[in-house]
Amino acid sequence: MELSPSAHVDTFCRDRLPPFALWPELRFDLPELNYPNRLNCARALLDGAVERWGADRPCLLTPTERWSYGDLLDRSNQVAQVLVEDFGLQPGNRVLLRGPNNPWLVACWFGVLKAGGVAVTTMPLLRAAELAELHEVSRPAVALCDHRYLDQLAAADTPGLSVLGYGSEDADDLVARCANKSGSFTNVDTAADDVALIAFTSGTTGRPKATLHFHRDVLANADTFSRHVLKPRSDDVFAGTPPLAFTFGLGGLVVFPLHVGAATLLVEQATPEQLADLVADHGVTVLFTAPTAYRAILAAGAADRLSGLRRCVSAGESLSAGVSEAFHAATGLRIIDGIGATEMLHVFISAADDDVRPGATGRPVPGYRAAVLDEAGAPVPDGQPGLLAVQGPTGCRYLSDQRQETYVRNGWNFTGDTYLRDADGYFWFVARSDDMIVSSGYNIAGPEVERALVAHPDVVDCGVVGAPDDRRGMVVKAYVVLRAGVPADDGTVKELQNHVKQTIAPYKYPRAIEFVAELPRTSSGKLQRAELRKWARPR
Repeated sequence: MELSPSAHVDTFCRDRLPPFALWPELRFDLPELNYPNRLNCARALLDGAVERWGADRPCLLTPTERWSYGDLLDRSNQVAQVLVEDFGLQPGNRVLLRGPNNPWLVACWFGVLKAGGVAVTTMPLLRAAELAELHEVSRPAVALCDHRYLDQLAAADTPGLSVLGYGSEDADDLVARCANKSGSFTNVDTAADDVALIAFTSGTTGRPKATLHFHRDVLANADTFSRHVLKPRSDDVFAGTPPLAFTFGLGGLVVFPLHVGAATLLVEQATPEQLADLVADHGVTVLFTAPTAYRAILAAGAADRLSGLRRCVSAGESLSAGVSEAFHAATGLRIIDGIGATEMLHVFISAADDDVRPGATGRPVPGYRAAVLDEAGAPVPDGQPGLLAVQGPTGCRYLSDQRQETYVRNGWNFTGDTYLRDADGYFWFVARSDDMIVSSGYNIAGPEVERALVAHPDVVDCGVVGAPDDRRGMVVKAYVVLRAGVPADDGTVKELQNHVKQTIAPYKYPRAIEFVAELPRTSSGKLQRAELRKWARPR
């Protein structure tokens, strides 16, 4: 395998790619995946959009602002000018981005890529110690940070990092600097296989895993999942809750809409009910959020606010058949479920419209192939659980990380999920491979118990993990958020245990139930089972 000549003067990322022998097999089976050797994805997505649809087309919306494609292009060029002219940014330098979902964060992301930099978008709620760790891994030269989130970055140990805030009234603010730039910038002629972004995986323990993604990878997700499953239109308005630091949010709220000339409503923070109101008030037609948000919208009786939607996408955790069916009954819409991974950049198994089977994740997205394999890499018969393995135009490339050998084996990306495939080629989620609970010799999938519990009308939310037990090794323990007014007593415990026994195999019922006010979830709504496992340890 040979890479194209790089435009990166700073070769940090190329020098830290895994050896070719540890790369997954990459597949470019669709004609639209045959990209030119020289490619800057910012140029393709933004400059190209202005050329095709004009500068006046609506692009980025907020409850109070409206940016056209021309506005975004001008401000992204100005950001690139500030980085190069004021900070001496060299192609290949990393730029840390920190802020909530708003137009200036998007302008910063495009400005970095236009200048040939590598975007390192981080969660705005990370604390100083976490930011220091991400800095140690990615070694950014510059940080562009929303002025409201500067304190933790200032407190972090980040030697050599130049920090510039945006969104304040300060004369040295990025926005003020941009106002003094011409907005004329020549995009760096990056290679299609130059690194465009470093994305950190969520929910990891120990040293964060940094995944490296090329310019062509950014477009590949638009030309696979978005083009063939989501099928957006130029008159769509996108919205959603995942942060742009998550590749699910980056694709769903930036890459996919701009790829077709659509607009996107950026929301810094919203409860499920507020999200439903925003959908109605702003004419949103495509929504990206987590299963918990769809369930909460239904529970709040706000489904009627979603009448303008034509596409709903769910990812981050398994979508239960119950939520899928209830949402369809209330709205007439089928939620597009999908599984993706930061290592793969976005969704690679999904289904839409009449192809949806409630409870199943779907089938491989065009451009990808998937298999269920055993530990030795041999195929598992249909109907039996095994390890999910995937190949496609994107794949795992960790930055200087020995865990590459675990994720990629024999050319396959092993996602860490246990799945089964049925005779029709549909893939059904069983559990994260490390979420399997072994109790008295029985293998029990925590998510399956969660799906049974949440089907009870008194359960608002729940999470299930294994708790250490001297006799059984582990027992199934459930953390449950109850509907208001339901007593958190032994009678309710017994009621829920009996409900699970009647819904799934009795041996899977939670022998321990603890009632809590809320569960630990990421800002994208993903349940943090690692945190629940800490709760379940003996104190």
